[in-house]
Amino acid sequence: MTRNLPIRPRSAFDDLGLSGALDELIAQTQALYLADGIPWVVGYSGGKDSTAVLQLVWQALAALEPDQRTKQVHVISTDTLVENPVVAAWVTHSLDTMGAAATAQGLPIAPHRLTPAVADTFWVNLAGRGYPAPRPKFRWCTERLKIKPSNTFITNMVKSHGEAILVLGTRKAESSGRSHRMKELESRRVRDMLSPNDSLPNCLVYSPVENWSNDDVWTYLMQSPNPWGYTNKDLLTMYQGASADGECPLVVDSTTPSCGDSRFGCWTCTLVEKDKSMSAMIQNDEEKEWMLPLLELRNELDVADDRHLRDFRRMNGSVQLFHGRPIPGPYTQDSRENWVRRLLEAQTWIRENGPESVSGLELVTLAELEEIRRIWVVDKHEFEDNLPGIYSAATGEEYPGRPLDEHLPLGPDTVEILQEVVGDDRLHFELVRELLDIEQRHRSQARRAGLFDSLGKALRRGFYENEGDALDRAHTRKNAMDRTPESDEVSDLDLADGYVRPIETGVEG
Repeated sequence: MTRNLPIRPRSAFDDLGLSGALDELIAQTQALYLADGIPWVVGYSGGKDSTAVLQLVWQALAALEPDQRTKQVHVISTDTLVENPVVAAWVTHSLDTMGAAATAQGLPIAPHRLTPAVADTFWVNLAGRGYPAPRPKFRWCTERLKIKPSNTFITNMVKSHGEAILVLGTRKAESSGRSHRMKELESRRVRDMLSPNDSLPNCLVYSPVENWSNDDVWTYLMQSPNPWGYTNKDLLTMYQGASADGECPLVVDSTTPSCGDSRFGCWTCTLVEKDKSMSAMIQNDEEKEWMLPLLELRNELDVADDRHLRDFRRMNGSVQLFHGRPIPGPYTQDSRENWVRRLLEAQTWIRENGPESVSGLELVTLAELEEIRRIWVVDKHEFEDNLPGIYSAATGEEYPGRPLDEHLPLGPDTVEILQEVVGDDRLHFELVRELLDIEQRHRSQARRAGLFDSLGKALRRGFYENEGDALDRAHTRKNAMDRTPESDEVSDLDLADGYVRPIETGVEG
């Protein structure tokens, strides 16, 4: 009886062998490098694919004569500030080592660690503004944390030089969708080996390992020493420890596959059912058990029904219905304060109980805490200014931020009096607090421009007696609209009652 043996997938090294295929690819890379003066930008995540690509570029440059290395090669790595800490430390150290090695070897390679703007970070948006944890239909994180930092760098490069060539580790074997997309771009090539990039004008993409299989990548990495002094065997060990078969690529557009599943990604990621890589790291290595608080916090964020954590109103104060139920809005003040508390408690526990290598681990930066505090006090009128107290209780240390007195027109005594007056009526408390805060802020201004607009917005948000009253009004409005479907106009009464026509998706915070 003949057994059907599994068919070995075709290797990119079948025809010429590993050595011959590498010689051909390095020669191709050198030819592209010498063809023009357009700067190169290499995407580097620290994972296997981007490491393989950077090694190829490094080897190609090292084999050129010194006077031929006239074009700068920028290596960019985007740190979302919520990366898996083990991977983040690996990449950061790799970039430092890379910069020193490039200088010592006389290579025009400059590493850059990119981070999102403070206003775009994960915790500023989630715990500051109250955005709910990301979901497939409300993936607010990718654009802010990954696409914007890399695109800003590349766009500035294009502005300075007119064009830029992106060198990426994308491979057709990653997925059928990726293969289809890459083949589509191939058909639109205007230069050999360089594909267009739809989201970045004047950028061409070079993917030297586009036809490599997963095994090809590891074969190359295990048989070719890392040229900047890192060890690829440690990289393999990290992958084995996480049972991972991929990594987070450099993300420059929304078509790039998101991280998650067995990929190394953000430890806060709720776009997947389970963080398999972090769970595997903890399970496979006792020295990684210090990451347990991160896994627990991530699982707390990933709640199927989080209505109890969120306001029944949208950010603008409107109440919108979906199948008869209100679309939940941003996290409530209590929820946002709890996320900051849990985050700081996890950071404190890891620093005290983890290994020496994480004694200075920073899960949230002081700049982020300061922006969260500003949003709470200034934008949301929560002039109780609770963040310093939360910080001190969670860390046992005094809050290191700047005084915020100029933004606190009403002191804690006023808050206590107000709370005594309104009792458990949260909506009444929030309305009066916001009205008092607005009035106090405008009092010292020579021109009180925007005062009435701000007061009107506050009244629309706090117009309702309670949640039941808000739902009754929302149902009344919906019934009225159902009776007059031909009318697309919004009446003055609608506006006065805080009505805002829902958008199609109806999912953002």
